[in-house]
Amino acid sequence: MPSPVSTIPNLGPASEAAFAKAGIHSAEEIREIGADEAYRRLLDAGSQPHFIGYYVLHMGLQGRPWNDCQGAEKKALRVRFDAIKAERAGSDAKGRSELEAALQFFGVIEKPRA
Repeated sequence: MPSPVSTIPNLGPASEAAFAKAGIHSAEEIREIGADEAYRRLLDAGSQPHFIGYYVLHMGLQGRPWNDCQGAEKKALRVRFDAIKAERAGSDAKGRSELEAALQFFGVIEKPRA
């Protein structure tokens, strides 16, 4: 019997619903396709891009707490996230959510390089 998406650490009912909307119904499916492809499918299903959600997924698949992502690892994931977001957004790669804009304003996340 397949395991619910919420059995992946850091993912709960809201993530489960978003993945279901994207046609992904089990933790095994996410593990099989990997974090990047699973995230692409979320975006294709209409989810708004959000860096925290992206790296939370990566950390969860590794069995790590969401806030364990730091330093060079976080920067590398940001590059991958930005590339996925740009793929899905065509030429509009700079669109940030209101939350990301606020976090950037307060210095919690880095400003994107021009």
